[in-house]
Amino acid sequence: MKDQHSIVVVGKLGSAYGIKGWLKLHSFTEVSEDIFKYNPWYIQSNHDWNIVCLEDWKKHGKSYIVKLRGIDVREDVQYYSNLNIGVNSNTLPTLSNSEFYWLELVGMDVFTTKNYHLGKVSEILETGSNDVLVIKANVNDAFNKKERLIPFIDEQVIKFISRKDNKIEVDWEPGF
Repeated sequence: MKDQHSIVVVGKLGSAYGIKGWLKLHSFTEVSEDIFKYNPWYIQSNHDWNIVCLEDWKKHGKSYIVKLRGIDVREDVQYYSNLNIGVNSNTLPTLSNSEFYWLELVGMDVFTTKNYHLGKVSEILETGSNDVLVIKANVNDAFNKKERLIPFIDEQVIKFISRKDNKIEVDWEPGF
């Protein structure tokens, strides 16, 4: 079992594929195939992370299928369907100061350039054109907002991100 705080979710196992123990794979990495660069894999089950060995993988259409060691029949695969795939955060490449992993942004406080606290990043949506920050507003938000969607457009909307202060500064009207 692995400490959950050092694990980063990089994908998810899908449904069974065929009868010989293969599973469909949903990669969350920017380049889908990069998920195979990270070893070992951990699978999250009942809030615990357990190591699994990737035996083989194949491109299948526009996605991938995987074979885990010791899983040889369809009936055994069903236990793994829809489970998260994690890797140790230490195996991820080091980024420059101006680059961030999504997981670093989730939980950060978001302020306007006029220092109005909009709330905290609860998740990030990938839309195809721009990623979108989902901001959970404060309970006593002056504009009665519960949630805000702010496009992640560097320099135009996103003015500053501080890992040290756990803060994102945005050029955004609080009433939006």
